[in-house]
Amino acid sequence: MSKAGAPETCEPGRQLPLDLPTTPRFGREEFLPAESNLAALEMIERWPDWPDRVLALIGPAGAGKSHLCAIWAARAGALVVAPDALPTLEGLVAQAPRAIVIDDVDRVADETTLFHLLNFVNESGAFLLMSAARSPRAEDTRLPDLLSRLRRAPIVEIGAPDETLMRAVLVKLFADRQLLVEPPALAFAALRLERSLAAARAFVAALDAEALAQGRPVTRALAAKVIEKFT
Repeated sequence: MSKAGAPETCEPGRQLPLDLPTTPRFGREEFLPAESNLAALEMIERWPDWPDRVLALIGPAGAGKSHLCAIWAARAGALVVAPDALPTLEGLVAQAPRAIVIDDVDRVADETTLFHLLNFVNESGAFLLMSAARSPRAEDTRLPDLLSRLRRAPIVEIGAPDETLMRAVLVKLFADRQLLVEPPALAFAALRLERSLAAARAFVAALDAEALAQGRPVTRALAAKVIEKFT
């Protein structure tokens, strides 16, 4: 509805698309292996045969770290901890988790509680998976003891998606929406989009809405029009 309760209108020849939100699916079957993520995926699937009880998953935004964290959380039955809501030591003892995952650990502001959480993991024999955009650095951490603990964790890296993976992700996202896409449009998008899975999801949603509004198939020309918003 528009202002004053009036029905929304659209340009002649355009349909009014329904805003139907789609939630990313983070199951193992939805994860697409590629050169950029294979080492990280293999380490996740090796659990509990890890080199240490704490593992750091390092990589840029949009590379698939959250997806791997979700896969491991389901596999290990892990307690999922938000970086801005770390449980207290008393809470951890009460829950006695066998495994814990913290996605975006570099967003944690409460360093003291994170230090206690790492100590709990070491003392209880639990496992911990942490993801971050980069390895821990002295300038990012106020507590020297916490920095020491973080640096002890083995690191597995995940790289930004390459063009081949971006194309595969786009194919899957289009299939999820039952969209028929001309191959030139797919190649055009895979080459020009930011190398990020989040960017791929946002682009497919925008392209779907535009194709529905215009009542036309997804062509290279339409993809070029929509992709201007993402470059």
